Amino acid sequence: MSKLRCHISISADGFVAGPNQSEDNPLGEGGERLHDWIVPLAAWREAHDKQGGKVNESARIVEESRENIGAGLMGRNMFGPIGGGDWGDEQWQGWWGDNPPYHNDVFVVTHHPREPVEMQGGTTYHFVTDGIERALERATESANGQDVMLWGGAQIINQYLAAGLLQELELHIVPVLLGGGARLFDNLGGAEIKLEQVRAVEAPGVTHVKYSVGRG
Repeated sequence: MSKLRCHISISADGFVAGPNQSEDNPLGEGGERLHDWIVPLAAWREAHDKQGGKVNESARIVEESRENIGAGLMGRNMFGPIGGGDWGDEQWQGWWGDNPPYHNDVFVVTHHPREPVEMQGGTTYHFVTDGIERALERATESANGQDVMLWGGAQIINQYLAAGLLQELELHIVPVLLGGGARLFDNLGGAEIKLEQVRAVEAPGVTHVKYSVGRG
């Protein structure tokens, strides 16, 4: 049965992006440091059409995160551009170039309607204006029995957590302090969320902690 999964890099003080995000610096001040552990990996480089790279304890975590994924979800803040709003001339096609690393349907939760955008490599962005539940329904249908990956950012993850719709969460905890930015586990509206630790894996520059998510 299809489930909703999420994996995301997070600072030791709970932020998934730093302060003062902008089009030139989409992860905010210091936010790029959250991904220092993954960018050198062969598993990451292969997904971005690059050669070589390292293999360490994080490699199997990254490879596993890609297994059995049939569709994706993300918030408008992650898709961009920074500041959101109307799509204007509709030239914006995300941060990932002509061949994004998703390779399936990605459903972007937004207040602003837009026609689907088909990219190279099998990625098509669909823009959903009728809420997170409807976005998940469409993604689950597209996944055709495989799982749906919730890519982020913090705001949309918090919404799915508060609604009790997220079933698996893996945090890649990086030993940096950002001091501000986009915080995970904020604004949950009093939802009683139960995290059951499945595993913890230490690796260079990061600790991977996987949780099964339920309601308290």
